[in-house]
Amino acid sequence: MRTEEEIAQLKKELAEERAKTARLEGELARERAENAHLRQMMEEVLRRLGEVEGKLAKESHNSSKPPSSDGLGRKRASLRKRSEKKPGGQAGHPGHTLKIVEPDEVVRHRPVVCQHCQHALDEVAGRVRERRQVHDLPEMRLRVCEHHVEEVPCPACGQQNVGRFPAEVMAPVQYGPNVQALAVYLHQGQFVPMARTCEVLDEVCGCALSQGTLLRWVQEASQRLVSTVEKIADWLSIARVQHGDETGVRIGGKLHWLHVNCTGWLTHVAWHQKRGRQAMDEIGSWPRFGGRAMHDRWASYDHYAQAHRLCGAHILRDCLYLAEQEQQAWAAEMADHLLAMHHAAQEWRLRGATCLPRMERDEWITHYFEILLSGYAAQPPPVKAEANKRRGRQKQSAAKNLLDDLLRRADQVLAFLDDLALPFTNNQAERDLRMVKGQQKIAGTFRSDAGATAFCRIRSYLSTMHKQGHSMLAALAAVFAGDPLPIAWTPV
Repeated sequence: MRTEEEIAQLKKELAEERAKTARLEGELARERAENAHLRQMMEEVLRRLGEVEGKLAKESHNSSKPPSSDGLGRKRASLRKRSEKKPGGQAGHPGHTLKIVEPDEVVRHRPVVCQHCQHALDEVAGRVRERRQVHDLPEMRLRVCEHHVEEVPCPACGQQNVGRFPAEVMAPVQYGPNVQALAVYLHQGQFVPMARTCEVLDEVCGCALSQGTLLRWVQEASQRLVSTVEKIADWLSIARVQHGDETGVRIGGKLHWLHVNCTGWLTHVAWHQKRGRQAMDEIGSWPRFGGRAMHDRWASYDHYAQAHRLCGAHILRDCLYLAEQEQQAWAAEMADHLLAMHHAAQEWRLRGATCLPRMERDEWITHYFEILLSGYAAQPPPVKAEANKRRGRQKQSAAKNLLDDLLRRADQVLAFLDDLALPFTNNQAERDLRMVKGQQKIAGTFRSDAGATAFCRIRSYLSTMHKQGHSMLAALAAVFAGDPLPIAWTPV
């Protein structure tokens, strides 16, 4: 009997131990699940932290952000190598200073009496010993021209004949084209705010102008430039190389996009609610262009069939970001290689060549693909997509995206080796957009669609005139005189 009790007791203890073990295993499984969840959460936090740190590390030298976004605390880094030359003017530089010109007025300074014997010198002829010039502005004031219409009777039949005012003289009192041009130039060309433009004109030349009048002149200039801006777009469509870029602007408090198409000779600026292909189609510059398109890596440009060329500066900044923030050695090597190819192209261009010699070109291209191969080898293996993720292309790292672009668009990146006339960067478009950002810093936004349209037309005209060597003020005076300056064209 005792043996049976002992066996029952042992079975009971064994069951308790098994229950305890099962309980401990359950707790261990829960702890493992919690640890796995915590580990997953930690990985997600670290990933997000890396993204935030990456965004904070982006500035003008390693991304497409403008220099104005760097802030006052950041020291700007330049892609240019330090030169051995001292700063300032170099030896042999001619320099620029005021030059003696034909004077508008001559003031003579001659002695009245002899310094030795006090004899009068009024009737004695003298000669110029030295001359000095003072360049200054005349007194600035409005010049009023009054027009009279006369009535003349015919001596033969007695008919009264009345003259006519010129077509541009439409009101009893009005401002002329030069005042209109100066006001619009200050506001639209130099981005002086409306109130301050009126204040400047009042202070400088006594022109008491209202903001409503200035706004009406801006719209008048916009309407008169419609055909001129269309002509700019026509000339751009047959250019050999065209630069394109876009930037965000606010119109009526909402985000819109301002698109620029330009060459070194022409500028066309237009705004649209969208940034991508729909905007490009409706603006109309890209669909009818058949030359070489110079742009960044924005995918919307790929929908057009013309030849493409990627901006080298954008690629350099992307490579620098990966080299600095993610310690991708291949990216630093690629940045150095791109700059070396650029310098080689510059040297051959100075020699009068149109392309790199075949052997040297093949060496540059071979090393380009060798760097890409090392870049792919340095990337971690792809992570299997989870079943609950949304469908579509799996998200990739910035390094993998850049490698794919450099491989898929290798012909666009390296096109300047076969055609030395192609620029290395898209800086032309960025320079033409820079004035837009200046306007945004001052005004902050456009209040209406009409204001944004007027700005785009006037900016297109003024930028084109400046590129073609005309005074922007004189160009606007021609607009208000009723005959905008013609648009010249050159196949660049």
